Amino acid sequence: MMKAFTLGALLVACTLAGGQAAATYDGAAKVFRIDGGNVSYVFGVNPRGELQQLYWGGRLGAKDQFSQAVPMPEWASFDSSYTNTPQEYAGWGAGLFVEPALKVTFADGNRDLVLHYEAETATANGFEVVLKDIQRAVYVTLHYSIDPATGILARSATIENRESQPVTIEQAAAAAWALPPAHYSLNYLTGRWAGEWTLTQETLNPGARVIESRRGTTGHQANPWFAIQAGAPSEDAGEVWFGALAWSGSWRITVEQDQLDEVRVTGGFNPFDFGYVLHPGEKLETPVFYGGYSAHGLGGASRLLHHFEIAHILPHRIGTGEDAAPKPRPVIYNSWEATEFNVTEAGQMALAEKAAALGVDRFVMDDGWFGQRKDDHAGLGDWYVNAEKFPHGLKPLIDKVHALGMDFGLWVEPEMVNPNSDLYRRHPDWVLNFPGRPRSELRNQLVLNLARPDVRDYVLDFLDKLLTENDIAFLKWDYNRNWSEPGWDQLPAAEQKKVYVAFTQNLYGILEELHKRHPKVELESCSGGGGRVDLGILKYADEVWPSDNTDPFDRLTQQDGFTYAYTPQVMMAWVTDSPHWLNLRATSLTYRMLSSMEGSLGIGADIGKWNDEETATAKRLIAAYHPVQATIVQGDLYRLISPLNGSEFSATQTVNHDKSQSVVFLYIHSTQEGRLFPRLKLKGLDPAAEYALTSIEGKARAGTPAAASGAWWMNHGLDMDPGFRGDFKAAAFRLDRK
Repeated sequence: MMKAFTLGALLVACTLAGGQAAATYDGAAKVFRIDGGNVSYVFGVNPRGELQQLYWGGRLGAKDQFSQAVPMPEWASFDSSYTNTPQEYAGWGAGLFVEPALKVTFADGNRDLVLHYEAETATANGFEVVLKDIQRAVYVTLHYSIDPATGILARSATIENRESQPVTIEQAAAAAWALPPAHYSLNYLTGRWAGEWTLTQETLNPGARVIESRRGTTGHQANPWFAIQAGAPSEDAGEVWFGALAWSGSWRITVEQDQLDEVRVTGGFNPFDFGYVLHPGEKLETPVFYGGYSAHGLGGASRLLHHFEIAHILPHRIGTGEDAAPKPRPVIYNSWEATEFNVTEAGQMALAEKAAALGVDRFVMDDGWFGQRKDDHAGLGDWYVNAEKFPHGLKPLIDKVHALGMDFGLWVEPEMVNPNSDLYRRHPDWVLNFPGRPRSELRNQLVLNLARPDVRDYVLDFLDKLLTENDIAFLKWDYNRNWSEPGWDQLPAAEQKKVYVAFTQNLYGILEELHKRHPKVELESCSGGGGRVDLGILKYADEVWPSDNTDPFDRLTQQDGFTYAYTPQVMMAWVTDSPHWLNLRATSLTYRMLSSMEGSLGIGADIGKWNDEETATAKRLIAAYHPVQATIVQGDLYRLISPLNGSEFSATQTVNHDKSQSVVFLYIHSTQEGRLFPRLKLKGLDPAAEYALTSIEGKARAGTPAAASGAWWMNHGLDMDPGFRGDFKAAAFRLDRK
């Protein structure tokens, strides 16, 4: 265990329990160093008292030491040393012209904030460093915690007002990261509804690139993840610095190349329409901003993130302590495309029988079961079982599902209300609104103001009642519009903008309390697809719905982008009907199944219309998926051929952690000029081990050995049968160590 120490200590070095990590403080040089995995992170106190970043990259030698931080020089009279020096958490003041971490207004109108080092404490996995304004009693505690296995660093800040008057926070970051001058490429994720998870790659140029959501939630249009690579983008080689913000409300990440070509990344609450009043003695906790480093390209960075998310972010429903691990997701059937709002007891039971015959593990009834919910114009907010559709409640259906060997899940949208509902007629003041102004409806619904304590209590109480009275294993938690008119007139005018923080904090509080009361109930985060996927919601959600677009070809590129930031463990992937409703593209059931098997598999098609051949295909592939699922969703992912940029082919490979099993997926978009599928040189295997090759779907070229060394598969590779040609074709293989 580490103990607290003071600045006067000459050198304190402590090894963190549970892995190869260390946190040291050199009191003579005033330098902090944190090591974990293959990463070192170093910062220090410069002679002016500022906390200055010194190094972030590959792990340094145990005896390597840094001199005291030296501020960057002034660049003419236009850029002060204060602006040029990469600070760990800079206040807006003293002539700062780059993005600040913190901006405030004091009660007397002063807006100058200059934060200097005050004190530090060692913790079990890093440091807490206190900063204070040079005159005013505003304190900021910076929290640092490193993961011994991956070297991913968790950073956040606690802002405290010890003034005698209120202080208004106008901008608050969780952390700021810095990189030295070099040529970099920036990678981030963009999109729209039904077109999420586009990997956007560009050269990092002078100025600021702002990636953000102002929508009250994470958003489809951008995701709070970034990766910066030295040089051009590369999947397999090169240094990559990456980060992900754990916040499900409005957020902003600013990537800025300054006038001296240094790069700064600042992320936290979105300052647009933001104002958080801190009364004397109050504190504000920022989200956590995670950051990591890999010397093995974008692929290496994503594999580190996957390991970290599974070990430290996702809910751990099985096991205890450090040995706990999220279990692979059940194969689900969801009734939406078969019935939409027209759910009935008899109809759902018939679908459940067909789903069970396929080998499905979980049956989920979607929208339409509650209130007067016949379409999307009514019923949201009235969370009672519709007696016409389910005259005896949900129990007969749940009992039927259990008798068929499946558990039962249910769709809910707790944060929304239809104006045509009993709840809205009773409490029209419960929604986000500006009194006297129009209330904009999207999907015929309004957003409940979850920041209000009475609304929070209502949502928690009806969910608790629903789960207490019914044997429900899973909630598909949907959220089908963004904010508008974000007013909260119960508070004084100056304090109403804290709605952006309080709403999301209360959402997390509800999920935390539900988990305590119903620890076995699992949750999916859905927001019209990928509108709320981030490391904040994933603390509570066992899985996410990446997109309403389930076209299997579109999903290849979406899943490619998704997995740069998030583990396939949480990536639900449904098999739906063909032709697909969005693109009107027809594909085989085999192609659809294999595309979905790259994540956590689900069936969303109207299986009541499947013929015997389709039923047999699905049953066979679900049976093949179960024994390799853990490798697919929790193993190391290698992108062998990218589906991006109009690629004719694509391929992925996953390898489990002890290298005893690997799964390979191969896809053809459209064969051109008779070209055969390229030879696939596999990755991540044990070169000395022997692996048996088994077809899940498709044939290897004649003469391919039934078993060969890992070295053979990685250096010679896998050749496909010449018959693997055409449009929208797919194949899959498994390799098992003998």
